[in-house]
Amino acid sequence: MGKTAFNKRLLGGFFLVLINLMTQPAQADNAALEQVVTEHWQWSLENYPEMRLGYGDRSGNALWTDMSLAAQGTRQEALKRFAQRLSVIEPADLSASNRLNRQMLLRELDDEISAYDQGLNLIAINMRSGPQHAHGMTERLPFTTEQDYRDWLARLRALPGQLTQYQAMLDAGIARDRVQARVIMQRVPEQIDRVIATDPEQSPFFKAFKQIPENIDPETTATLQDQARTVISEQLNPAYRAFGTYIVESYLPATRSAPGLGSLEGGKAAYRFLASHYTTTDLSPETIHQIGLDEVLRIRGEMEAVIAEVGFDGDIAAFNAFLRTDPQFYYETPEALLEGYQAVSKRLDPELVKLFGKLPRMPYGVRPIPEEIAPDTTTAYYMPPAADGSRPGWYYVNLHQPEVRPKFEMEVLSVHESVPGHHLQIALAQELSELPEFRRRAGVTAFVEGWGLYSERLGYDMGLYTDPYSRYGQLVYDMWRAVRLVVDTGMHYFGWSRARAIEFFLANAAKTEADIVNEIDRYIGWPGQALAYKIGQLKILALRRQAEEQLGEAFDIRAFHDHLLGAGAIPLDVLEARMATWLQAQTDNPS
Repeated sequence: MGKTAFNKRLLGGFFLVLINLMTQPAQADNAALEQVVTEHWQWSLENYPEMRLGYGDRSGNALWTDMSLAAQGTRQEALKRFAQRLSVIEPADLSASNRLNRQMLLRELDDEISAYDQGLNLIAINMRSGPQHAHGMTERLPFTTEQDYRDWLARLRALPGQLTQYQAMLDAGIARDRVQARVIMQRVPEQIDRVIATDPEQSPFFKAFKQIPENIDPETTATLQDQARTVISEQLNPAYRAFGTYIVESYLPATRSAPGLGSLEGGKAAYRFLASHYTTTDLSPETIHQIGLDEVLRIRGEMEAVIAEVGFDGDIAAFNAFLRTDPQFYYETPEALLEGYQAVSKRLDPELVKLFGKLPRMPYGVRPIPEEIAPDTTTAYYMPPAADGSRPGWYYVNLHQPEVRPKFEMEVLSVHESVPGHHLQIALAQELSELPEFRRRAGVTAFVEGWGLYSERLGYDMGLYTDPYSRYGQLVYDMWRAVRLVVDTGMHYFGWSRARAIEFFLANAAKTEADIVNEIDRYIGWPGQALAYKIGQLKILALRRQAEEQLGEAFDIRAFHDHLLGAGAIPLDVLEARMATWLQAQTDNPS
């Protein structure tokens, strides 16, 4: 072999070794990241047994999450260990997908740790969340086998222990000045009373036992029903009575009189954290408040144009009062209202192909909100499908007091909660098999709710809002979310009273007063969450506007939506970077 050939071979071998040395750390870091992601997911399923059913695993169906203070402390230490392991992995050495996985999981962990450190876990109950609503679990559970019923009985027997854990959390919150607002907790004793039934068969916890399938033999059916009656009478009823007494006599007197979180020691800092967490931005409460005021002013102008179009003689307040009170805008019965929602939903699916290239395989249905919780909850909500395909998505609608559920909001509400809103986005995310499971189920509120609110605008592209009242309904819903920015920051950061927040809402949106009061109380009990909708929507609208302006006639709305939804729910800064890359590719390589 000649000297030149030998030197080339030697040099080639040197570069091969160098390449191997360069790639080995990257491979190791990717493997380390994937191991943390996998271990954290398995840890989550172990610690939160209610999650398992969605993945076809019924092993958690007899269990509740351990809510004891000791267990919460143990979980926090585990979260810190996961975060530490992620922090030492060099992002630059990861693949692009793993870099995002690391960023999102670390953000999730850091936010959980911060919330715990600020004692926000101790504000453990509000009118929409807490053990008084435990019976709602039956909406998600299968009841097809004898074991399903025995699992539910096991959960019922364990509920008194969980009530004790909640009481310990609330006591710890009193000691640390982390307490719920009194106006919220005043609703809870009545909610507890509604689950205590002298006749156990009238208890919402017995509901699953009323229609046991015929494949379970009659003798076993009778035994299961008898055991359920006994558990409800001898264990659940006494435990809930005692818990109700604790709420009235011990917790209520310790609650905060002001609606806002900012009235507590360190409350304003806690609210700034929540604003950042829910919006995935660094926007301050002051900035968010001003964005809300600006949006209210803009939308108000569009509403006034509709009022002029219909020839109404009066201002917005008078028009809103007309919409709240005129019988033509309301159904007379819950049954008619449900049929109305179902009819709207049937019109949506055929229009989706205009806006999306990829549609989810999983279907959804329309259901009434359970009677036990309807009086204290909002107009509608969505329950995602089970990840294993065993349960469809459900769009729940509130049929309580149909005289306060206007027809003109049904289209806009339906596109938000079902398609192209929550169901389409969440079901598509579940189908992203290349993503780790925590990404497929990510509930990044600014993205999820921002998409839902953005979807309301898509109703125009789908042939909805053809009459001026429905168009006004869309504006009412857009105004509703703008108002949220103002009243949420107003109460929790600027010290607004509940009455002032209700008054501002009434002055600017045509929602009924009953809805508005429930909404305001929701914001009081769930600080910061309401900010995510409008902030997320504005970001998506800005991204679309930028793409339309830059691409002109080459802009393809289906391609834009498919890419925007193609990574699941992600923080807004990540979304902005993702869509910038897509837009550059569209510009460089026009079709």
